[in-house]
Amino acid sequence: MCVNDSISALDALRARIDRLGDGRDRRVSGSFSAGHAGLDAAIGGGLARGRLHEVFGAEPEDAGSASAFTLLLALLAETSGEAAQASPLLWLRTDDAMRRSGMPYGPGLADMGIDPAGIILAVMPDALALLRAAADALRCPALCAVVIECWGSPKILDLTASRRLTLAAESAGTTALLLRMDAQPSPSTAETRWRIAAAPSAPLAANAPGHSSFDIDLLRRRAGPDGLAWRLEWNRDQRCFVEPPLPGAVVPVPAPGPAADGGALALGAAG
Repeated sequence: MCVNDSISALDALRARIDRLGDGRDRRVSGSFSAGHAGLDAAIGGGLARGRLHEVFGAEPEDAGSASAFTLLLALLAETSGEAAQASPLLWLRTDDAMRRSGMPYGPGLADMGIDPAGIILAVMPDALALLRAAADALRCPALCAVVIECWGSPKILDLTASRRLTLAAESAGTTALLLRMDAQPSPSTAETRWRIAAAPSAPLAANAPGHSSFDIDLLRRRAGPDGLAWRLEWNRDQRCFVEPPLPGAVVPVPAPGPAADGGALALGAAG
């Protein structure tokens, strides 16, 4: 479903969300695992539910990878632990984001294990409408996660705006995933902040294209270590991030602070 209208369309959007969610309250707490031991250990066992998490594309050309990583986090929020049941995914975008990124590619989503039919894609005219829609949607307990995509650095997307998103996410336990493209990090109340770039993947049998691979940087974690990096690929069958079978040296990167025991990280050099 694609909704392209002003904030006045939120009532219809909310009704659609309730129908897809069967009207049930899906609010959960705790965290959800990415499936990779080092990454999970570095963030205290998993990504906190009902919090705001920021994802930045390393470069504008990494928009596809950053979007894929964000949608996979949303998938994990939906299918992990207490929330392991069918739930709609709301993806909010601005008109500018739609023009610059285009429509999502359904077969590509399905190849990663994401059901395109389970996504509600709502396009807002500007950043103000986007933030208002996001705050409203995050208070809906029928949702496990909301993806909020914005390009550039509009002035309205400031510390106060991030605080409002955080409070809305906490109110219903809905995970807020703020996807930022062609932008630089600024002060916010985000629980974690990530930078994502495309990484080379190992070809499969018969030289078929490999699994989706990512260079992942943890730029910030509230009350925890940051400045950590991984090269990981997505395992569709196991629904988790795993070490890619790339040739070449693997250099351990020790995590600072108390997470060091479980958070020894590695960057693989492609051969």
